[in-house]
Amino acid sequence: MLVAKPLIYLYPESETEVTVRLDYKGRLTCTYPAPDPDGAWRVVARPDGTLTDRQGREYSYLFWEGASDGTPPDFSRSFVVRGSDTAAFLREKLSYMGLTPREYNEFIVYWLPRMQHNPWNLIAFQGKNYTDSAPLTVTPEPDSVLRVFMAYRPLDAPVSVPPQELTPFVRRGFTLVEWGGQGPEEIVQ
Repeated sequence: MLVAKPLIYLYPESETEVTVRLDYKGRLTCTYPAPDPDGAWRVVARPDGTLTDRQGREYSYLFWEGASDGTPPDFSRSFVVRGSDTAAFLREKLSYMGLTPREYNEFIVYWLPRMQHNPWNLIAFQGKNYTDSAPLTVTPEPDSVLRVFMAYRPLDAPVSVPPQELTPFVRRGFTLVEWGGQGPEEIVQ
């Protein structure tokens, strides 16, 4: 399985030197910017989310992708969404879960081209099975962390499944936000 495009945003209350270490239970296939040789990203983060590395280069977020034989996504509680309704669905749910317009728009423009032409999509936001496979260690430790990871499968027709219950997220203090996902094209043989 390929974990596609997780982006990590950092929003400290004041300009802060931050170290982010990802302990992915798989093989990293791409990172940007590249972490230091010890595997950690070290940046200066500003309250607006701008990140600056040791060479003075600016970034909006930290990016990684990886492949693993990890736990398959859990669709036991999920949403069945008509392909043509995907953008509105994602905007509503991602906003409810706590992503800002900038964050959910970046999420939507990445995933929408893969999903909007399917007759239907089965969508589930993963929790512990995702965070356990990709733990983050951040110094200083954020006051609030939101990690949104969507898994989806295209459907030819709607299916009956209990709806997933989502929890709204409240940002307070130094906040870390991450989003990523996985669809059928991310299955690596």
